[in-house]
Amino acid sequence: MKEVYIKIKGRVQGIGFRYWAVNKAKEIGGISGWVHNAADGSVEILMSGGENEIDDMILACHHGPSLARVDSVEFVVGRRSSFLPPIEEGVFKRA
Repeated sequence: MKEVYIKIKGRVQGIGFRYWAVNKAKEIGGISGWVHNAADGSVEILMSGGENEIDDMILACHHGPSLARVDSVEFVVGRRSSFLPPIEEGVFKRA
């Protein structure tokens, strides 16, 4: 199992990125976690799953939905707010 917390920057809010991420995680399969809009205009994703599935999701996030402009995908290490929900096994949702 692999767990990653990523921040996607660019034009990623107001264009359906969270909806796309939930559907992409379901399409790939085996991914649990959540996606939410951050106050700084980025989208954050906390996810866990098999290494190949997580890698596929990360690669997909570099492009996002058709209306997105992804400038960067950054890995967030060691910073987790207690206000953010934990991962529910078998569920990938908008938070």
